[in-house]
Amino acid sequence: MEQKVILDKEQINHIIKRIAYQIWETFVDEKEIVIAGIANSGYFFAEKIAKKVEEISGITTLLCKTEINKQNPIDPIITSLPPEDYSGKCLVLVDDVMNSGATLIYGVKHFLNVPLKKFKTTVLVDRSHKSFPVKADFKGISLSTSRLEHIQVVFNENEQYAYMS
Repeated sequence: MEQKVILDKEQINHIIKRIAYQIWETFVDEKEIVIAGIANSGYFFAEKIAKKVEEISGITTLLCKTEINKQNPIDPIITSLPPEDYSGKCLVLVDDVMNSGATLIYGVKHFLNVPLKKFKTTVLVDRSHKSFPVKADFKGISLSTSRLEHIQVVFNENEQYAYMS
């Protein structure tokens, strides 16, 4: 199947910078925020956002790797931080692609089990096929695609791009 690049490295870096500024504006009075990335690509995206937020704002970011079984999102969610490390803080949940919204909404549900000061969501690509009442507060791009098309995001040391197949 043919792959069509929808975001190249330069475009993704521009999106990361824009989202970092949006996060800074939202949390301007905060000294520290938690950025929770959904493994795997969502976490790599979160790492890049966290680095840019710290670079531009002086806000300290606490990274949290969030593992959700995307085939069965009701399975227990595993986070690299215990709940007491993000309780009472501002949190941004990050994923690479929002398809139906299931992964994001189960992630939101998990983090709402503790009191948070403020909670926002971020995705690189919003496909607009939501089956759940969830939206991304900050998003890179919105794409209207068919359900047969698939979006993949590649983050590694040498490459970062998103493609549709």
